[in-house]
Amino acid sequence: MAKAKTRSFGQVIRDRRRQLDLTQEEVARRINTSTPYIGHLESGKRHPSEKIVTKLADVLGLDRRETFFLANPGAKELLSTSSQRTGGSTASAWEEFRKDERLRRIHSITDEEMDMLSHVALMGDVRSSRDFVYILNTIRQALGR
Repeated sequence: MAKAKTRSFGQVIRDRRRQLDLTQEEVARRINTSTPYIGHLESGKRHPSEKIVTKLADVLGLDRRETFFLANPGAKELLSTSSQRTGGSTASAWEEFRKDERLRRIHSITDEEMDMLSHVALMGDVRSSRDFVYILNTIRQALGR
């Protein structure tokens, strides 16, 4: 699987689609988008939303998390599988963020959003409370909130 890490998001999507013997039109129909959009994703001319990444991963039988990181390589810098960068742990950054009522008020963070961010904390080490706010704002923007 080391080869997959050197391929772009578009290349992985195209290769997997072809492995499954699906046309761009079939994939587009299954994820409720246009055929040209699939072509643009495969050629790297467009960047997918998180919603599209999830749908593509499901339709093509790919791991959602790995597909997300492939589509968003910068996001992997925020999360890691070890605490080697900071010497801390997911729990400490999460606990600091969770207990900071002032930060929650300033950013109007709902209980539902806190629940979602608790799942993000389980994915890997988030370095700081600021990173949780960044992740939350990115998700809010993607959802149009």
